[in-house]
Amino acid sequence: MGNLRTAILAWTWARRTDRSFVMRIEDIDRVQAGAAARQLEDLSAIGLDWDGEPLIQSDRRRAHVEALTRLREAGDVFECYCSRREVREAASAPHVPPGHYPGTCLDLTDAQREERRSALAAQGRRPCLRLRAPASTWTVHDDIHGEVTAAVDHFVLQRSDGVPAYNLAVVVDDGFQGVDQVTRGDDLLGQAPGQACLATLLGIPVPDYVHVPLAVGPSGARLAKRDGAVTMADLRALGWDHGDVVEWIGESLGVHGARRAADIAEVLDLGAVSPSPWVVDPPQGPLSAYGFGSMT
Repeated sequence: MGNLRTAILAWTWARRTDRSFVMRIEDIDRVQAGAAARQLEDLSAIGLDWDGEPLIQSDRRRAHVEALTRLREAGDVFECYCSRREVREAASAPHVPPGHYPGTCLDLTDAQREERRSALAAQGRRPCLRLRAPASTWTVHDDIHGEVTAAVDHFVLQRSDGVPAYNLAVVVDDGFQGVDQVTRGDDLLGQAPGQACLATLLGIPVPDYVHVPLAVGPSGARLAKRDGAVTMADLRALGWDHGDVVEWIGESLGVHGARRAADIAEVLDLGAVSPSPWVVDPPQGPLSAYGFGSMT
């Protein structure tokens, strides 16, 4: 339900600002068979449409590699020989922003790099490639959060298995699709400055951002299957139809009686969307028996 709500908000922001709305299947990581088709069906069923055919990210491998080559030639990439555990342990240092790479391999000598490269090869492993961030912080504009300045991580651009990483792929593909506005969950707000930095290095226009609040369960953690009936399939089993789902999402945004995504888009005040999360009390029965007053 959180993903559907974010999709409705992304679609609304695009249509209300006279933009096209493009679809991308981000499948460079393992994706369950049939998952993309089911998600597209769900989006269509609640009234969302998109311009052109969906872009399949795994088909863009050549473009991702070419961008990585340009970054390497410009000196904006370095090899990292650390295991995940080593990164996790070193990142606990007080001077390292939470979740960021501590810079262990950033300034090694050529001799040290060759030594560590050989040691990895002996274990059947390869180094990953990370961004050599040109600045410690970067600033982006967000329609909900305003000007956001945050630390830029030396994040992974190519995994140790040779697959281009998410942060590289999305920036390159945003440029390819002409994306000038990115609307997504606010759990990714901290990644926006780094992605904007990477886009600048690649000569790709930096988009505006809209980081919308997440749906969370009663415990305050991100909404998940453990919370109960929170997927379209779960709700259908309780007797809900697609209109009921849209109505529930609309209520969370202060829009009453919406049955299609367009009903929300027509009246939603974009400037009044709260940055606070949607706290969901998963329903136990059909919409007719579910009190919207129990939601925050």
